[in-house]
Amino acid sequence: MATLRSLDPMTPMFAQFKEETGPVVLANTFVVPKERTEAFLPLFRRQAEFMKAQPGFVSLRMHKGTAGSRLLMNVAVRESTEALARAFGSPEFQRMAAEFPDDIVSYPHVFEQIDV
Repeated sequence: MATLRSLDPMTPMFAQFKEETGPVVLANTFVVPKERTEAFLPLFRRQAEFMKAQPGFVSLRMHKGTAGSRLLMNVAVRESTEALARAFGSPEFQRMAAEFPDDIVSYPHVFEQIDV
């Protein structure tokens, strides 16, 4: 299973699930060893298809770092933190998450849009 780390140690992702707000953006940065990228993407696609079928789904995009970067970043929009937490906590999603190799590190964080 991938190692989950907090992007903001003062506000871990699971604590963010407790705040009822929405819509929310989940930005999840993955550090993937170059030799694992080809194996990682099909696993992620299966997770993405599952998440797209869950209530509260709005959109999902994967981004790849440039210049040989090992980073991949998923940006997903959900209607609410409740919808995100419910999908993330489902046994089926957790089974798929357990398939990621141990040497992948994930930095998920939940955001809400603000006007600037």
